[in-house]
Amino acid sequence: MDKKNLNFSYFLHPRNVELFGIFLNQNLFDGSLLKIWNMNKFTGVLGVYNCQGAAWNNTERKNTFHQTKNEVLTGAIRGRDVHLIAEAAMDPNWDGNCAVYCHRTGELITLPYNAALPMSLKVLEHDIFTVTPIKDLAPGFSFAPLGLINMFNAGGAIEGLKYEVKGGAELLNLDDGYKGESSCVSEQRVENYSDELVGKVSMEVKGCGKFGAYSSAKPRKCIVDANVVEFVYDSDSSLVSLSLDSMPEEGKLHVVEIEL
Repeated sequence: MDKKNLNFSYFLHPRNVELFGIFLNQNLFDGSLLKIWNMNKFTGVLGVYNCQGAAWNNTERKNTFHQTKNEVLTGAIRGRDVHLIAEAAMDPNWDGNCAVYCHRTGELITLPYNAALPMSLKVLEHDIFTVTPIKDLAPGFSFAPLGLINMFNAGGAIEGLKYEVKGGAELLNLDDGYKGESSCVSEQRVENYSDELVGKVSMEVKGCGKFGAYSSAKPRKCIVDANVVEFVYDSDSSLVSLSLDSMPEEGKLHVVEIEL
């Protein structure tokens, strides 16, 4: 097990095939942000760069920089900018909704299918995003793991993922123990006050650090390696985070369970 790096499943891919030429000379490519994506088992990664004015100098054998027309480039990202993101979905009927975590700002948003997030970058600025398909467990209860969010390839830490729908899901329309408000992706943002679990998410995670996930409902309980642990839930962004304080034992993985 690699204890220092979280490796990708594929080589890096430019957003469009014709963009390969920009690696040779940025002066031949003007006016758009560069997007590069890759995949892990259960998440995608999207890098967005403003490389305007950068070019390889064959004489000096180094990158040189030139005056650009625009100091700031504006564009947008979508979940489908990670071309194979559907391969990470755990539902054959996945609706295309994604959780998107920005590593520069620490913000988590949800992007419905084909919705766009506007962004602007100055020359030589960049942003890295973890993109994860959202799994709907029951009305108002949806989830998407992010991984070790203090690392750029956060989702590379997730080696296993299992969703279980529990008996509480059948009571959603009958029991007033589920209360909440609307959210932009799911029809309701709710919290489970009943005695029945709606669902459980089980993950196998390598490494240590701050683990994060999107959860439309506040978890009832978080468990790491059979021990109940403290967690933080931001109801505004639906980010749930907890700490994996140490590396798992040699040859093993952390087992992270989140009960909803």
